[in-house]
Amino acid sequence: MAWWRARARYWFDNTMARGTPALIGWLGLASALLVLAVASLAVLIAPRDAAEQGSWSGVVWRSLLRTLDPGVMGDDEGTASYLALMLASTVGGIFIVSSLISVLTTGLNNRLTRLRKGRSRIVEHGHTVLLGWSDQVFTVLEELIEADHSGRRSCIAILADLDKGDMDEAIRIKIGRTGRIRIVCRRGNPLKVADLALVSPATARSVIVLAPQTDEPDIDVIKVLLSLNAQPWRETRPPIVAPVRTAANMPAALLAGGEHARIVDADDIAVRLIVQSHRQCGLSAVCAELLDFQGHELYLHPEPSLAGSTFADALHAFERGVPVGLWHPDGSLTLNPASRTVVGHDDELIMLAEDDELIGLADRRPHIAEEAISGLPVTLPEPGSTLILGWNPRAPKIIERLDGCARPGSQLLVAALRDDDPRERLPRLANTTVSFTRCDDTARTDLEALDVRSHHSVIVLADESHDPQRADARTLVTLLHLRDLAPYGDRPFSVIVELRDDANREIAQITQAEDLIVSDKLITQVMTQLSESPRLHQVFTALLHPEGPEIYLKPATGYLRPGAPATFATLLEAARRRGETALGYRRRSRFHEPPGYGIVLNPDRRAPLTLTEDDLVIVLAGR
Repeated sequence: MAWWRARARYWFDNTMARGTPALIGWLGLASALLVLAVASLAVLIAPRDAAEQGSWSGVVWRSLLRTLDPGVMGDDEGTASYLALMLASTVGGIFIVSSLISVLTTGLNNRLTRLRKGRSRIVEHGHTVLLGWSDQVFTVLEELIEADHSGRRSCIAILADLDKGDMDEAIRIKIGRTGRIRIVCRRGNPLKVADLALVSPATARSVIVLAPQTDEPDIDVIKVLLSLNAQPWRETRPPIVAPVRTAANMPAALLAGGEHARIVDADDIAVRLIVQSHRQCGLSAVCAELLDFQGHELYLHPEPSLAGSTFADALHAFERGVPVGLWHPDGSLTLNPASRTVVGHDDELIMLAEDDELIGLADRRPHIAEEAISGLPVTLPEPGSTLILGWNPRAPKIIERLDGCARPGSQLLVAALRDDDPRERLPRLANTTVSFTRCDDTARTDLEALDVRSHHSVIVLADESHDPQRADARTLVTLLHLRDLAPYGDRPFSVIVELRDDANREIAQITQAEDLIVSDKLITQVMTQLSESPRLHQVFTALLHPEGPEIYLKPATGYLRPGAPATFATLLEAARRRGETALGYRRRSRFHEPPGYGIVLNPDRRAPLTLTEDDLVIVLAGR
């Protein structure tokens, strides 16, 4: 008997542990038993009173009403036994209803608490998934919101191992209004396969993996990629975009991500931007404009009506938008093709445009002002000696790349606050002689001892031994010293600066540095662009590759006569005759004016245009 009692108690405890639904079920059963018992006893003890209520079924109904609403008893009449049974029904109902309200309140509070913790699974289709949390998440959100040109209602799901309320509050403060885009945060570890299911990556439009702010971010990114591959994917997988900080981890990341992953070598992009900016001041501002959804972007645009035409004809065929290359059916591409290149029937044009919906053919060929086209040669200054202030893990690659484009016998001085000689970590260089001196680049006396005026260019590297704000603060002090040592108008050297936080860019403009590179933001923008159009991965890779066509900022005097009335169509033609593709121009007088910093891409082709001898033309050209 004791064994059956223990088994019954164990079964009851298990049912009670199932939560609110089980408790409601037990209360419902107790209510039914109470009503049936009272009705049956009334028929047996007070048959006359029961008959007046319509026999047993009528008493059941009256008893049920008294159980749910004690006020019904006020109208009861009958014998003492009948009234006692109705009172028992009412008192029992008070306890049952009170318990039911308590259970419902507790269950609702538990459900709300669960929702606040962000542990419920979302049911979305065609949404964007962000895995991880860092300062880059706000840049991604801003770009995705801006990319929602059509105003369609869409969703961005964020999975991070943080409190959902804290994430919602940070987004509300940093981003503000999000338009028609809904941002849904869920708490979970992106490294765990079970937690990934909370944001439904299998039905997503794209997945972006953010590098965590840890000592080994690549390890976590690779683990997330492996966890994504363990998901029950459908036949069509969404593109996955992820960054890798160390080039040595690229093979592992590519294997972990699979064929659908687009792995961005973050350090390699930063190195290439710094090196190319060393040769072409202002390049980072052009790249920021190309990658920002608020400005002009690159699109793949099919135009069957141009099949069989030459690329020269395609350059002047559009009202707004500049063709910069061809995307071939086999997945290959050609940037800045020769003028006589024929556009194939299945080729797509790689277009620079403000929006893909604004790309359209012109009704007539624009007028070319032949008298405004200049025949002067275009010469770029040869880089001389270079000074690098500071040191970070990217410095050896930067020096190696600088050596690759330097003339034999070039000189490079590294000045950093280090006790060891960093030259021991450098590969063997062919064209550059590197020297080192210990220097605190925030100390005026140390900078004076370097004789910065004797160098052709100065590269200021971000200090990664400090947090971003502290590192940028040190960089700003260095820039102020450089400006004081050589005012902008009398400065014989150019200054290329690496910042870590884009919020400090406008502050740094006071120092009038020629190029400000916020590598983290540019890398985040590349990832966002790839999440929207995965095929652009090859385009960006080709643009930053040292062997292919590159973006140059060349003197305007080699394209248009200074002060001569012209149009952008005339500038396009002048660049075409040099085997180049004009993308826009940069006004010297507005070099340090945000947000565009003097850069104008893809202007109206027919609008009047007059350039001065100090302005620059932005072109895509071979080396």
